[in-house]
Amino acid sequence: MHEHLDALEKRMQQLQHAMRQALEQQDDDQVNALRQELRRTQNAYDALFSPVEAPAPSHRTPEALAPASSVERQLGGPTAREQVRQVLALLTVPAAPQLLSQVHQAFFFHALNTARLATLRRDEERSFRATPDRRSFYICPALACDRFSPVRALLALSTWPLEQRLVGPLTARVNFLTSALRLADAAEQLPGTWPMPVQKLMLYYNRNIPGCPDTRGQVDLDALREAAAAELAVHADDDADTRADASQHALATLDAAGQIFGTPLHDTKRQRRVS
Repeated sequence: MHEHLDALEKRMQQLQHAMRQALEQQDDDQVNALRQELRRTQNAYDALFSPVEAPAPSHRTPEALAPASSVERQLGGPTAREQVRQVLALLTVPAAPQLLSQVHQAFFFHALNTARLATLRRDEERSFRATPDRRSFYICPALACDRFSPVRALLALSTWPLEQRLVGPLTARVNFLTSALRLADAAEQLPGTWPMPVQKLMLYYNRNIPGCPDTRGQVDLDALREAAAAELAVHADDDADTRADASQHALATLDAAGQIFGTPLHDTKRQRRVS
């Protein structure tokens, strides 16, 4: 009982924090989705304090026979699509499945099944090509600056400007530093002691940014932000120029689907053979 209460209380705090962030970003769809999940979580929390008379064995339904400990299974939880959206909205940069999973586990409580993501991206593209703009957003690949081909295992949001979804020679490092700054701000807002997934994630960034002090398993968020911002200043302008130039070219040459899902690399090879 107590472990379920603790888990639900922690989840409600995380949802409230995520709603505040979504409100600041004026993301109404995200606010509504989080509000619905918060309501379900609150209902599950309240149910643990409400005695329920068990029905007679002969009248038990399959739901009544489910293990009482499967609270989160009863909640349902967000879809993989919504989980990816939550993390990308937090990071504001394209991300690989492993990072998406780590961040969602750390800051949004639910585990993310990365095996679904390849299928998810294909489903998103099929949906767009069948009925463009039917959805308010699409999970899409980041695109390479040179050929506008999908970058393997890097996901983005279609609602971002094209320039934000492009990847040049310096973009991987710029995005890493940007995500470090975003997650440091998010970690700072968490109440109490960090959960272990947050601790591990912030230590990973701390170890991979020059200038961050070795604090024996602890992370100084101010020092991490200072070091990340200092290195970001070195690369940001050159990376922004590369992506801005590529964005102008892509907008002038690609159709709507190409600007979101890119140009398949095999088409480019075929065109080169023909020419």
